[in-house]
Amino acid sequence: MARHGAQLLPEGPRSLVSPAGDYLAHLQLERGLSAHTVDAYARDLRRYLLWLETQGIAEPGAVTEADALGFRRALDEAGLAPASVSRIVVAVRRFHDHLAAEGAAPGDPLAQLPPPALRDSLPKALRIDEVEALLAQTAGDAPVLRRAAALLELLYATGARISEAVGLDLDDLDLDHRVVRLYGKGGKDRLVPLGSHAAAALEAWTVRVRPGFAAASDASRGAVFLNQRGTRLSRQSAWAIVKEAAHRAGIADVTAHTLRHSFATHLLEGGADIRVVQELLGHASVVTTQIYTRVTAQTLREVYAVSHPRAGAAAPRPR
Repeated sequence: MARHGAQLLPEGPRSLVSPAGDYLAHLQLERGLSAHTVDAYARDLRRYLLWLETQGIAEPGAVTEADALGFRRALDEAGLAPASVSRIVVAVRRFHDHLAAEGAAPGDPLAQLPPPALRDSLPKALRIDEVEALLAQTAGDAPVLRRAAALLELLYATGARISEAVGLDLDDLDLDHRVVRLYGKGGKDRLVPLGSHAAAALEAWTVRVRPGFAAASDASRGAVFLNQRGTRLSRQSAWAIVKEAAHRAGIADVTAHTLRHSFATHLLEGGADIRVVQELLGHASVVTTQIYTRVTAQTLREVYAVSHPRAGAAAPRPR
């Protein structure tokens, strides 16, 4: 079986590259992680191994706490986002934990190196009633409203990035089975289910209205979303549609990721497994998805109450 991720590791001393390759194989074959997740670990370990090589460190087991601090400083100096630094530190720590468990290293030199605190930079999720108010602004038979309805329903139903939405082609839609293929970062694709409302809005747009837009030009005939010139809708135009609907609904601070953030938050609040949400969002690492786990204590109690077999009323005591 091919080892996903191993091909992403750098050329270098076998004493550095071989343990990392074995660890990636362990993640794939023994822990059963997806190819996307293994590839994400490989990219982070590649950065680590390249840094070790520049420091003249011949094997991972020789890394000291001072070296770990140096690696952390290198990450900070590279100007990476806190979330990226956190993900890399976690990946490297798990690699060292694996080496220690296999007896190939004395311990984790990064044990005293906490990941950076993540800034609260994500937009606030809309409440469900706010989402409904936003979508209500697209009601009507006007062609631009049909297009707006299809776009907004798609964004909220799938958590698609705006670039993924405007990049959709008709061949990516399967409305009979209510599924859409999205192409994310790095050209990686994923299948995401469509709810009934999104499927109906997309069918109304693609079947009844879109042909009139397509008649204006021979360009981008395969694109799902077209502008009035018959060419593919741009990201800027798509976000103008979102902003306009938000303005009419009286909702402030709707940003580029508001509907994507709302999609993930509402799924988790409804009891969805974080690994499922990770796959739906197209995140390479679950660490990124964990940002969306800020659910209220009340929601946690409600999910617990309906999910745990012994969460209900106490059974009567025997007399």
